[in-house]
Amino acid sequence: MQSVLSKFHRGNGMLNFHRIIFKSNKMKPLNQHFTCTKNFHSTRLKGKVAIVTASSEGIGFAIAKRLGDEGASIIISSRKEANVKKATESLRGEGINVEGIVCHVSDADQRKKLFDTAKSKFGGFDILVSNAAVNPAVSPVLETDEVVWDKIFDVNVKSAWLLAKEAYPELIKRGGGSIVFVSSIAAYQPMEPLGPYSISKTTLLGLTKAIAYEVVRDNIRVNCVAPGIVATKFSSAITSSEAAKEKSLSIVPMKRLGKPEEIASAVAFLVSDDASYMTGETLVVAGGTYAHL
Repeated sequence: MQSVLSKFHRGNGMLNFHRIIFKSNKMKPLNQHFTCTKNFHSTRLKGKVAIVTASSEGIGFAIAKRLGDEGASIIISSRKEANVKKATESLRGEGINVEGIVCHVSDADQRKKLFDTAKSKFGGFDILVSNAAVNPAVSPVLETDEVVWDKIFDVNVKSAWLLAKEAYPELIKRGGGSIVFVSSIAAYQPMEPLGPYSISKTTLLGLTKAIAYEVVRDNIRVNCVAPGIVATKFSSAITSSEAAKEKSLSIVPMKRLGKPEEIASAVAFLVSDDASYMTGETLVVAGGTYAHL
């Protein structure tokens, strides 16, 4: 233990200590443990209506499916009509009550249509999951073009704020509700090729707390989930090669990629009454990755 502590003092603080402990224990990937139980809460969200943005695939689709499996009616959205149609048909095939609509979250008219669809099809909504994000370029912060910076913050931060702002009066009409922002472990652990993306995700942590404080009096809870490195197309920039994957997983004690369904189960908890005493919080689902600002 003394040698471990000496390495801690010579290294980069708690993060290196975290790595050393798991390395010394020779921990192997946990692929079969702590998996989600399908339909464990099959009626937990019965009677609720949920909007999930960027939900035609990946984490967003898994969230939409999980909320639907738990009894909620779902509005899914994405930028491409073909993807929306495919995802809608898939969820309906699972017996989920779902409507799909094309929505680019940076477009005010399309956001309005998103909310109008929820009102016309289901009479309103109780849950908003803001999942849309972009990362159009891979570069260090100080080498990022201004156009790229603006694009990332327009979608990842400004649009998340606008969705919450525009959802707020509708949630009041329902007597309350729940908003969940999808951040990232990159909010806590900046990853070299994801410079401005990491910063945008850190911003969502602050947005969560600020809005939560303002709307708690209206029976609206606002929380955030920070996924780790999850096996999706979006994460391919840091997992596309074995070398990149190995480097990415070096900070993950569980030594494996997360599954979209594991993020979805966390979101389902946050929007349910099981989390009724939680607001302004960020739930990290990242295989044990060190996550403190």
